[in-house]
Amino acid sequence: MAVFLTPVEMLEKLVSFDTVSAHSNKAMMDFIADYLAGHGIQAKLAPNDTGEKADLIATIGPSIKGGIVLSGHSDVVPVEGQDWDSDPFEMVEKDGRLYGRGTSDMKGFIAVALALAPEFKARNLKKPLHLVFSYDEELGCIGAPALVARLVRDVPMPLAAIIGEPTDMKLANAHKGVTVFETKVSGKPVHSSQTQAGVNAITAAAQCISRLSAIAEEFKTSASADEKFEPPYSTISIGTIEGGTALNIVAGECCVVWDCRSIQDGDSDLALKQFEEHCRASILPAMQAVATESYITTEKMVSAPPLVPSEDNPGEALVKRLTGQNRAEVISFATEAGIFEQSEIPAVICGPGSIAQAHQANEFIELNQMDICADFLRKLAGWAIEP
Repeated sequence: MAVFLTPVEMLEKLVSFDTVSAHSNKAMMDFIADYLAGHGIQAKLAPNDTGEKADLIATIGPSIKGGIVLSGHSDVVPVEGQDWDSDPFEMVEKDGRLYGRGTSDMKGFIAVALALAPEFKARNLKKPLHLVFSYDEELGCIGAPALVARLVRDVPMPLAAIIGEPTDMKLANAHKGVTVFETKVSGKPVHSSQTQAGVNAITAAAQCISRLSAIAEEFKTSASADEKFEPPYSTISIGTIEGGTALNIVAGECCVVWDCRSIQDGDSDLALKQFEEHCRASILPAMQAVATESYITTEKMVSAPPLVPSEDNPGEALVKRLTGQNRAEVISFATEAGIFEQSEIPAVICGPGSIAQAHQANEFIELNQMDICADFLRKLAGWAIEP
């Protein structure tokens, strides 16, 4: 027997699955596939390399070109170290808000789309709606490239993609990209009383960080600065630093993880080039004068491209038509939208909830945001039944 759930009931179910990026999302994806199958909608799951995670593509309507992708990520961020008032994986409704991990980022959008899927199926759509759900977005959009490649291979080319990240249901047509780097510094450990004989990797890493800070300052006045963003320039942030083994040992190893949030796609590559040139010219010589085996290496860990606005984005025009909005905003956080755009699927961002709640303890979504999203998707289905 087919199961019918309201958007709130569906969200409660999705929140109950612990899909923190470090864990498997298979139980939730299997539930979604079974739920859709109960309504005559076939979902195609594809596992990652380990088989512990899966993405999903399901099409409602005819298998033709010109459909709309409704995109969301299944994973959520950890809750460890956060002071929650309730179990983050048991949704709580209070004062017009729905509390739980992922309610805003971004299971709220997925829940509305799934809850309305039986309605979409019953409306005999003339243009398809594609449900496309990824894994490992929170780790740097790791899962999206393979998913989008599969979408382009297996589905007639969509007209556009709507990424349901939390924007308070406001249309956004641009966002910064993000690239995460890991810089490893290797020196020479010696007794801390004999610093002249060693190379302190932590000290060298501090010099690396100083250069990154200088590049970040240069971005503030660079050609890519754009006042529509907040902040209006590309940024560099030091995320973690780890090094040393003991107080009385000169640190032999140090690792720094940092990211570049870029307005233009080339800003992260520019930052890396300037950084590595400085390391080779100004930091490494002194290190290798003491220990020739010393090195500094930087590896690009993950990268998600920026979403760049265009004058003829059909997704933007459609969302404006359905919502009555007459302008598009920009957002500073990265999404999977740029990956769709790179595969020639125009993309926009529009979803329920606030980014201010994302990744926070006591994350919540306003009930009225769920209602506004449902109204929007019903209007989208109305568009899809037009010849």
